[in-house]
Amino acid sequence: MAKRIEWVAMLYDFYGSLLTDKQQEILSLYYEQDLSLGEIADEFSISRQAVHDILKRSEGILEGYEEKLGLVKKYRSEKEKLDRVLLLVDGLDDSIQIKAGIKEILNEIVKLQHDDYDGGGHNSDI
Repeated sequence: MAKRIEWVAMLYDFYGSLLTDKQQEILSLYYEQDLSLGEIADEFSISRQAVHDILKRSEGILEGYEEKLGLVKKYRSEKEKLDRVLLLVDGLDDSIQIKAGIKEILNEIVKLQHDDYDGGGHNSDI
């Protein structure tokens, strides 16, 4: 279940703004605020089944965007490569100054990538 939550969180961070306001609210209440289907249903004066349907439809829409655009896949691939480069830099025996400079630049790239990812204004803890 945790993997599913993490996956939906990533999709929501990348594509959430493409959903309707209601879909965004319901996803946020369910994943970020950990409200139950019943609590969300009461909030919107709809049935639990309607909340469930909106969640499933919204998740499907997000997954459809990922299938077409692949932004999460690309992000994960770039992050993995940068992480490997940082590990390699840590293993360098060359000049400490050069190593520190390279590592500083790579850490800045990682930070920029992280800022770009978090820039959607969504909490990545869904």
